[in-house]
Amino acid sequence: MPLKLIDLFAGAGGLTLGFTDERFGGGFKCIFGVDNDQAAVDTHNNHFGNHSLCVDIEEWLAGKPAIPKADIVVGGPPCQGFSLLNKKRNGDARRALWEPFMDVVQQSEARAFVIENVQGLLKSPEFIAISKRAKKLGFEIRAAVLNAADYGAPQTRKRAIIMGWKPNESADEICFPPQPTHAKDGKEGLLPWRTVADMISDLPPPVGTELRACPPPLDLHFGRNPTPVSLKRYKAVPRGGNRFDLQKNAPHITPKCWIRKKSGGTDLFGRLWWDRPSVTIRTEFFKPEKGRYLHPEQHRPITHREAARLMGFPDDFVFLGTKTRIARQIGNAVPPPLAGSIAKLITGYLTRRRKRAA
Repeated sequence: MPLKLIDLFAGAGGLTLGFTDERFGGGFKCIFGVDNDQAAVDTHNNHFGNHSLCVDIEEWLAGKPAIPKADIVVGGPPCQGFSLLNKKRNGDARRALWEPFMDVVQQSEARAFVIENVQGLLKSPEFIAISKRAKKLGFEIRAAVLNAADYGAPQTRKRAIIMGWKPNESADEICFPPQPTHAKDGKEGLLPWRTVADMISDLPPPVGTELRACPPPLDLHFGRNPTPVSLKRYKAVPRGGNRFDLQKNAPHITPKCWIRKKSGGTDLFGRLWWDRPSVTIRTEFFKPEKGRYLHPEQHRPITHREAARLMGFPDDFVFLGTKTRIARQIGNAVPPPLAGSIAKLITGYLTRRRKRAA
């Protein structure tokens, strides 16, 4: 019987996929999920059994709902409250959303939990508060920053992972963090990092600018309609280049704010490299001015399908919603290969607990 999982702030289900799909980690069945984005909930329900609700988690908990019993609770409370990109983060109410997460952990009687967030969480007062609450509930806590590329995702996305579990004398301890499966250049006998070429080099040039009524992968493989100036800017950026190359090669069409800013932002208006993993895919990957999102060779930003592959989503994972909402689901997700590595680490522990309790 699969272990029971609850996914909070679930989004499209990157964590859920890693924990439930045998291609990644598997061993779990999602019995409940929560998110406040209807399109993401629709996507999650489409894949994982129609168990998710579109609600504000604090308002929902205030109604004293019946929380189903589960083996584990996973989730990524909105990361903007801890992100260095958020200049007002110290006053951001989203920083406190770990509290309803731990309320569900307690009420579900889960034996383990996993919180995923940006690196800044581990240096925040909230991390101390999470640890105190977890220990009060009887959990052991471990935390680390993991690079998704080290676990088979084609992306150098570094995320804070907090794992909690209830120790048991009759069950083995969990050796956290999970051992990497991949490394840059395949060092130490590990598999080499998966690259952009591994993931998207087989795709043809995109067609059209809208979601396409055709089978994957081409359903999400559409482009944009750049202005003539934007197209000239794309062409001025060489392989591996960025906004500084644009400024050098075409200063007359470089935004003045970039010319004035002499340092920082080396990924802005940058091209991906074929032979490296992708940089972190965010929610506006279709805008080159937001990061290193130009195709390695073609003069365009990456498509939604390319972004999904660079997150580690298989082509048979169907995203629902508008173009913008799908982009948000992709950029906000946890790479399924990373989630699967965490799932493998804890599956054996929870299975042994279940057997010894029987």
